[in-house]
Amino acid sequence: MNQHHTPDPNQPDDPDGLFAALEADMATDRAIGATVLDFDKARADRRPTTGEDDGLLPVYVDSRDPRDRKAGSVDRMATARSAKRRPIIPAWARSKAELLSYARWLGGNAAHTAGYHAVRSPLYAGKLLARAPRGTARLVGGTFRWVTDAEGRPVRAASVRREDVEQYLILSRQRDRRVRARGVILGLATVLGVAFTAVLLVATPGWTTLALATAAALALGAAGGQADQPLIDRAVVATKVQRLTSDIVVRALGAMGIAEINKAMAKGGDGIKFVAPITRDGNGWRADIDLPYGVTAIDIIDKRDRLASGLRRPLGCVWPEPVHDQHAGRLMLWVGDQDMSQTKAPAWPLATAGTISLFKPLPFGTDQRGRSVSMLLMFANVLIGAMPRFGKTFALRVLMLAAALDPTAELHVWELKGTGDLEDAAKVAADYGSGADDETIEGAVHSLRYVHKELERRAAVIRSLPKERRPENKVTPELAADRKLGLHPLVLIIDECQELYSHDTYGKEAGTLSEAIIKRGPAMGVILLLATQRPDVKSLPSGVSANVGIRFCLRVMGQTENDMVLGTSSYKNGLRATSFTANDKGIGYLVGAATDAQIVRSYYLDGPAAGRIMDRARAARIAAGTLTGVAAGETPERAKNNTGILDDLISIWPAGEAKVWSETLVAALAALDEDRYGGWEPEQLSSALKPHGVNAGQVGRRIDGKFVNKRGIEHKDIVDAITRRDDKRPA
Repeated sequence: MNQHHTPDPNQPDDPDGLFAALEADMATDRAIGATVLDFDKARADRRPTTGEDDGLLPVYVDSRDPRDRKAGSVDRMATARSAKRRPIIPAWARSKAELLSYARWLGGNAAHTAGYHAVRSPLYAGKLLARAPRGTARLVGGTFRWVTDAEGRPVRAASVRREDVEQYLILSRQRDRRVRARGVILGLATVLGVAFTAVLLVATPGWTTLALATAAALALGAAGGQADQPLIDRAVVATKVQRLTSDIVVRALGAMGIAEINKAMAKGGDGIKFVAPITRDGNGWRADIDLPYGVTAIDIIDKRDRLASGLRRPLGCVWPEPVHDQHAGRLMLWVGDQDMSQTKAPAWPLATAGTISLFKPLPFGTDQRGRSVSMLLMFANVLIGAMPRFGKTFALRVLMLAAALDPTAELHVWELKGTGDLEDAAKVAADYGSGADDETIEGAVHSLRYVHKELERRAAVIRSLPKERRPENKVTPELAADRKLGLHPLVLIIDECQELYSHDTYGKEAGTLSEAIIKRGPAMGVILLLATQRPDVKSLPSGVSANVGIRFCLRVMGQTENDMVLGTSSYKNGLRATSFTANDKGIGYLVGAATDAQIVRSYYLDGPAAGRIMDRARAARIAAGTLTGVAAGETPERAKNNTGILDDLISIWPAGEAKVWSETLVAALAALDEDRYGGWEPEQLSSALKPHGVNAGQVGRRIDGKFVNKRGIEHKDIVDAITRRDDKRPA
């Protein structure tokens, strides 16, 4: 479909758009009443003008009502200064990682092609020898036709049919001359060939003769080939993908059933404008489009499946995105050569060697174009959300392994599913637990308490330092390297965090502690990584989801879950993880790691690969002397600094009392440890004691002459529970 495109002021022939804009203004001014006068006529008419008269140039006098004048038509320099310059060198060429990736691909492709054909070279030689007779026949036949001037035969036959005797005699004499000359040439060539062959047989070694004979046979075989039987197979079969053109894009947009686009199409398609040429971008094509008035990029994203149908491409190849620093009608459309989920995933750059620093960006995944996407964990927290079985834990594993490869980082890892997906963390972690049972949940809460108290200690350490050592009042690489200060990176990882936040006993406390860590932790070198497969209000406290800086959302089913992970109004702004299909495992929206949201596929690392990487991380920690806690066979910090609920109850139990009301006990516990027990109700105390076999019962007291019954605990039950617990402990 042909269409007319309005000239773009941002094209290379007018990079600042000044001349086109000025001409448009002048045309508008003339149309609505402005006039162009010179100074002499202006003086004669005694009409006031502005500016100085140099006797040469006319001046522009606007006779319109000032209210009708076009705002902003004067300051063109401001427009030029605000114009966005495109980079001279493309992004992929400025990235060392991408250049190395392309170089590795090119080298591998060349090596594969050379090896493929080298292995098949005997087969190729056999084919040529088999075709040599046909090539010989073609050579003899072609030589005969040349000597006999066969190419002139149709012309001579035509003159015979016309009975043109004179023309035929001329052609016949010409043929005779050609045949005599060509016969002489053939005779000389035959004599010289026979003589050369005789000399070759007598004067040269036998291998030379054999080599020349083989070469001649191969040449005859090449001459005997057929078009439908190629000699050499393709070592690399490329997928043929149609080039993306403006006509194809406009056709696809017109098939989406959007009223304003249909109106623009009815007027010739002028309402759809391409603000830049469609260019090759990575493994696909990029088109920057201004949609018709009233149509937003979100309207297109809503109907991504229809757009893919109109482009005749798989859904995983078509990725429309809004351009957030432009108007709502600007669409960036990227169309890949291959479905993103079907492309071969590159290896994680740190899979076989290397360590990192959490103060530098770490490789997390790749975008649609196959380019590496990095994430800076320091001074940030991360929330990962998805439906079950869509790559949430694998994405978290990448971040965990990266943190482990920083020998200075202290890891606390809690995998609350209980399947051991992160079990290799025990090789390096200061604290580790796996399971959805109450004991593991309690351990995770103890880690939260430990990290929360660590915030206070670190803040005090930073305050005590001289100003020149803490210019921004936060942890720096220099402060983290000073092991005496204890300001090394502290990473707390909780997978399936919905099990923690929805827990009857510890959920409220865990949410409060997590929110405080998320808000204050980044400046103190504390990083919280959370992953959940149930991103709803109950399973993910709003104070947690609203304050996380980096979010990665894989496939979810609804708008609520989408916005719980990516942030409020993300769905309305076009960030829709609901659009991912069942094939898009490991693919999600990454928000907060860069200026704009990104579609990223996290690197894939299975269990054995993770184990090998953790072995390297453990060796690096042993060499650096930073292996602590569970990984070093030591008691974890959360156990050193925290007692259990049973021991705390014994410590605050009123002397001489056999039974005590629950409300009295929770008040005493809050006075003992506000961080742990503050805000507890009797119901929470009952839930905390149930795993220990202690149940609340009715406890009666006479108050002001009246007998009052309330829920309470017996001292004997607590003592029995402690005895049972201690009996199970190893000596």
